[in-house]
This record gives sequence, structure tokens and C-alpha cells, in this order.
Amino acid sequence: MQTKPRRVAVTGMGLIHGLGADPASFWTALVAGRSGLAVLDDPAFARFPTRVAARVSQFPVDQYLDSKEARTWDRFSQFGVYAALQAWASAGLSPGAAGDRTGVWLGSGIGGVETLLRAHDSLAKGEGWRSSPYTIPMMITNMAAGLVSMKLGATGPCFAPVSACATANNAIGEAFLAIRHGRVDRAVAGGAEAPLLPVAFSGFNSMRAMSTRNETPQSACTPFAAGRDGFLMGEGAGVLVLEEWEAASARGAPILAEIVGYGTTADAYHLTSPDSEGRGAARAMADASVMAGWVADQVDYINAHGTGTPVGDAAETKAIRRFLGPAADNVPVSSTKGATGHLFGAAGGIEAVASIQALRTGWLPPTLGLTEADPECDLDYVPLVARKTDPQRVLSNGFGFGGHNAVLAFAKVGD
Repeated sequence: MQTKPRRVAVTGMGLIHGLGADPASFWTALVAGRSGLAVLDDPAFARFPTRVAARVSQFPVDQYLDSKEARTWDRFSQFGVYAALQAWASAGLSPGAAGDRTGVWLGSGIGGVETLLRAHDSLAKGEGWRSSPYTIPMMITNMAAGLVSMKLGATGPCFAPVSACATANNAIGEAFLAIRHGRVDRAVAGGAEAPLLPVAFSGFNSMRAMSTRNETPQSACTPFAAGRDGFLMGEGAGVLVLEEWEAASARGAPILAEIVGYGTTADAYHLTSPDSEGRGAARAMADASVMAGWVADQVDYINAHGTGTPVGDAAETKAIRRFLGPAADNVPVSSTKGATGHLFGAAGGIEAVASIQALRTGWLPPTLGLTEADPECDLDYVPLVARKTDPQRVLSNGFGFGGHNAVLAFAKVGD
């Protein structure tokens, strides 16, 4: 029986986003201060108060999918499989050879809504009773995980966590625990999302949750800034390959970082608002740090959830102060969502990539749009321009509607 917790290495990363179709190009754009946000030219969005999002316009889908898969799979599944296979290849692993000691934890906040709406619209127009035979399998949220397991031959655990905007952090965290405690030796974990749909714009605009600064799209989402007026959506996927440390070392795998901690809690507070005092989020950060063996003042950087909503950013600031205590004034914090938009269930996936790249390169990604901080948001948010440092220990925060909190702890690997 496994008793001593095993070390867990990150050996592969995969990503698709409007800023890049792989982790390297995405990171280059992020550190350069580029934004993936733009006004959507689709007339379907013209009626909404918000018309800005981060869309994947250059998607080399044929790199990993054949023409039938690209034609019939829901967009979120295409993103998820693309990022997973890219991560698997970057880890130096052979396709189709995963086996029963490899698990897949690939979640989504909303899954195949585009497929569901397409079938509904067809029926509503009175075009008979039939819909595509792919309707059911492609709308269900677990299908991206299932497709990845089929592509890789991974016959270990296969789950699709769903915890709104904490989804990918929960997926990576649960995969980490499974390796740490000996259930599997390797995992593919992250999130995928394709939410750029009129129904989503309608719902979030009705909640007054999204920015309406359509005239200045690239600076419309302004986390922690005075006068911020909401988040903006993005689409894509971010996926990691995790491996038991000794096995990864033995095969000469590229070890990019070590995942050392995971904390997850519930606010038990409100449908959509976080606990205004940040208690649940602070506990998740503390739990991740305790598992990592860190004290609070050893944290070198926090990749914040920071969506640009008035309530959420203020609550996260309080949570960070509650967790860090006196060290809060000395720890840099930044949100990448001013550049990427909010990818909901995939947000933690691309932010895990950003956190690992910060450890590998020493650069902290900037918080775009932060020209004037809100007095309630009084931390060092790395405004506007990336900063060169040498972080050794990083936390990545993910919080979701329903009060879900999930935090990952990553450590730098020695040269």
C-alpha cells in the first residue's frame, strides 16, 4: 500500500488561445503585453451591450484531428483534444500508448452548448424530428475527456470535473492527488471551453457581469482597476501532463515544474458572488501552501483569478491579505485575464501554463488595463508591463460561481 506521498512533475503543456496555438507563442504574447481581446465581427453579437471577446481565429485543428472529427465534434472538445495531444507530444510520449496507469481529468464549465443549441434551432424551425446523431455525445461535458482517453489509449480514471471557473484547477489538483497517492503514474489534466455564443452573452449581460467598453476592446477588461465594469469571455484550452517524479526522471522527461500543493474549498455563501471577506479563497490558498510545505511569506508570486468584476476582485484582494498577512505588501500578484479574457472552465488550464512559464523564465505576466488601482485593491498587481524576477514558489487561483475555490501550488525545478 502506498504510504509516503509521491512527488509529481509537470512534463508537458498544451494550449490553444487567441494569443497563440502553443504555450511558447502564448507566453511570448502575454509577456509582451499583447491582448487577445477584439470586437466580434459576427452580426449575431451586434445586439448585445458587450461585443468583445478573445476568439481563436487561427486554429490549426488538422494538426491533431482528422476532417471528420473537425466537422462533427463540438468546438470545446476540439480545443480539449488539441491541447491534450500537444501536451502529450511535448512530454515526449508516444500516441496511443498511455495504458491503465494513465488517467484523464479534463473538465469544462459548460461543455457542448453549441451542439445543443444547433440541434434545438433545427427542431424549432420545423425541419422534421431528426437531429445529428452526434448531438448527445457531443453536448455532454465529459466527452472531451473521453475523446482524449481514446486518442491516447488511457484506460485509467477518466473524469470531467465541473466547478464553473474553478474547473481546470480542480481537474489538475485531483489528477495531482491521484499520482501523489499512487492511484496512477501519469495524468492528462486541464480544461476546455467554447462559450462564445449569443445565449452566454445574453445571460451574462443580463447579470451586468461583463464589460461594455466596446470602443476600447484591448483595454476593456481591467482587473483590480478603479472603474472596472466586468469580465470578458475567451475560448480555448489549457492542459498539463503530470507524472510521478521518479518515473519521469528515469525516462529523461522534460521536467518543467513540480506541482506540490492543492487546496479546494467552498464559500457556502451565494450563487454568483464570492464571500465578501474572502474566507474560503484564503483557506484554499493556505491549504495548497500547507500541502506544499510552505509558510505564507515563502510564496513569490500569485497568479490571481482577477476577472475584472467589482465584487470579485475586491474579495480576492481580501482573501490574499487574509492568507499572506504582513507579507501581502511584498508579494506580486497579477491577473492575465485582461489579455486572455475569461475562459471559465479552461481558465485555470491556461493560467497553470502561465504560472509554470513564470517559474521557468523568471518573468511575471502583467495585469493589463490597470492604469489606476481601486483603493479596495491595494496589492502589487504588476500593472501593464511584465516584470523580471526569480520566483521559486507560485500559487494559481481559480474561483467559480457557486462558491468553488481551487488553488494550485507550483515550484521551480533546479537547473
